[in-house]
Amino acid sequence: MSKKNAPQLLSEALSGFITANKLEKGLDKVNAQKAWEDLMGNGVNSYTTEVRLERNVLYVSLSSAVLREELSHGKTKIIDMLNEALGKEIIKKIILR
Repeated sequence: MSKKNAPQLLSEALSGFITANKLEKGLDKVNAQKAWEDLMGNGVNSYTTEVRLERNVLYVSLSSAVLREELSHGKTKIIDMLNEALGKEIIKKIILR
């Protein structure tokens, strides 16, 4: 008879699978988009046309110049809030377009 592996928590198994298959970067991109949607709310999201994470830089396309200017004043706070929501420091810079 073969020896069975010890029981493992599902979260540990998923974490191991993600690491073994090098899926962290893709998940970080999806999680960054979701964090933006959750933290910014409907008002900002209605003017957001694209959110994209590339090499620790979050690119956010906005359809309102006024909103873009307002958000540019709080970039540091937005970065801190997003990284806290993500549970790790992924975003180093935000570029608002």
